[in-house]
Amino acid sequence: MGNKFISFGEIMLRLRSEEHERLFQTKRLEATFGGGEANVAVSLSILGKDAKFVTALPNNAVGEAATRELKKYDVDTSDIVLTQDGRVGIYFIETGANQRPSSVVYDRANSSIALAKASDFNFKEIFKDAAWFHITGITPALSQSAADCALEAMKCAKECGLTVSIDLNYRKKLWKYGKSAPEVMRGLVPYADVVIANEEDVQKCLGIEADSDVTSGELDTSVYQALAQKVKDQFPNVQKVAITLRESKSADRNGWSAALLGTTGFYVSRHYEITDIIDRVGGGDSFSAGIIYGLSEYSDDEEYALNFAVAASCLKHSINGDFNLARKNEVEALCKGDGSGRVQR
Repeated sequence: MGNKFISFGEIMLRLRSEEHERLFQTKRLEATFGGGEANVAVSLSILGKDAKFVTALPNNAVGEAATRELKKYDVDTSDIVLTQDGRVGIYFIETGANQRPSSVVYDRANSSIALAKASDFNFKEIFKDAAWFHITGITPALSQSAADCALEAMKCAKECGLTVSIDLNYRKKLWKYGKSAPEVMRGLVPYADVVIANEEDVQKCLGIEADSDVTSGELDTSVYQALAQKVKDQFPNVQKVAITLRESKSADRNGWSAALLGTTGFYVSRHYEITDIIDRVGGGDSFSAGIIYGLSEYSDDEEYALNFAVAASCLKHSINGDFNLARKNEVEALCKGDGSGRVQR
């Protein structure tokens, strides 16, 4: 068993309107890179893990730029497959304010990862020095071949003895190739040890219902233990279920916490009132990275692992871009209660 933490999925070009402007309100768009599984790899690397990101990218200048961005954060890119087919997917983001929500427009059809086949990746070789494998429900939503890649990767990771986590991450704008999310996702979860989701993800991806309204802005934590238990009952292989609890008061103000049904009990994290949000995109990915880090480093203290993940993702809301650039010492300081924001001298 190795010590590398591997994620598999898509990295995209991210084009964002400046400040809180509408898309193309001015001629300028901010160009960066991001994407669920890539965000997790970067965050794990910054926290101190040996992280690798696996994907398919076109063998051109844009694909090279995406790879360079990952390398900048010491993410291992040695198993990225370069192709002559496909493109780098793009997503446009307009940052909301007050009662106007943020909005995402995808332009990722025929991306290299959507066209990739499972045979393009030697997963047994990729996993030979790994301890953990992470994937999200975004990749299998892209195309049938991407779903096949996801399934093959998860199967192989289990055969190789890795801990496998999946963030269900339902994206209704992506499921367009003829399969519903439950048809595909219920075939993937049997290979996972850790499931990460919010309530809507569990409902939309697995068809497992809970008795609360995710759009109300107020979340009742009393229903989450039962919801997590339903996941474990239907998928006995799943050892831990982490559920993020976001209270959306407005685009700028969210309540943020999470719950974990682990192997030692059910825990609800500290609650953060996040105001003046800089960028909430990638918040769920930063939680995934935090819980992966926490469960691997503090396996005997699931409650602390949960609070570490929530603190990490809380800090992400203050950072522009997809990547969570919060360091371990900053997360630990917030876990200990230092959320004053005072200048560190």
